[in-house]
Amino acid sequence: MSKIRMVMFDLSGTTVYDDTGVRDCLYKAAVEFDLKTTPDEILLHMGTNKIHLYQFLIARSHGQDITIEDFEKNIDSETEAEAIRIFDRYSEIMIEHYRKEVREIEGAADTFRWCHENDIKVATDTGFHRNVTEAIMDGLGWVRDGLVDLSVDVEHVPGDRGRPAPFMIYHAMTQLDVQCVHEVLKIGDTPADMLEGYNAGCRGIVGVLSGPRPVEAWGGYRHTHVIPSVKDLPALIESQFS
Repeated sequence: MSKIRMVMFDLSGTTVYDDTGVRDCLYKAAVEFDLKTTPDEILLHMGTNKIHLYQFLIARSHGQDITIEDFEKNIDSETEAEAIRIFDRYSEIMIEHYRKEVREIEGAADTFRWCHENDIKVATDTGFHRNVTEAIMDGLGWVRDGLVDLSVDVEHVPGDRGRPAPFMIYHAMTQLDVQCVHEVLKIGDTPADMLEGYNAGCRGIVGVLSGPRPVEAWGGYRHTHVIPSVKDLPALIESQFS
């Protein structure tokens, strides 16, 4: 079987340190707008387009039964205006958070370097929109310094269709000239990451234990491997995908 040619890395919780800061920013904005949700509900459904996440939470608060598997298939336009108002406030809170503190998960940059040394393209994707993604990349310098070949966010795909839809992975493959999904690994720490990799047909779907969600939260979604952290990915590729 052909070697791995691209890894799609999640950001928050996988390569970017997160001790529930993202959840807390999302929840703070929700509380300001009296949206009935809980920190645990937000934590479970993170990794997705944040406007759509608020639409999802609004619909759930109104009694609609929507699962994360169908997250991007059941977006109610009637909730959009309210969701955008909450999202705009969240964006202000989130960007301020990352301007104060953004740091990598230990070993992330070294893993990116190892990938390049082994002719593997490095792409990142996220449930964040462009403004928050740029705040992260500005703080860490990964694109500027050539450690990340392509930073993808939900605004890169039609309709801003984020995870669990596979389109951000396909966008990266197109931009980086990777023509076979069986040469792609997806790595992340949320149910949305696992579902995205599965929906894309990735050869490997790798869960990490470094995020704020316990493995019980995402381990029931289809994946191929579990590792402690992104720094353990090179050893996994050498042993399982060479």
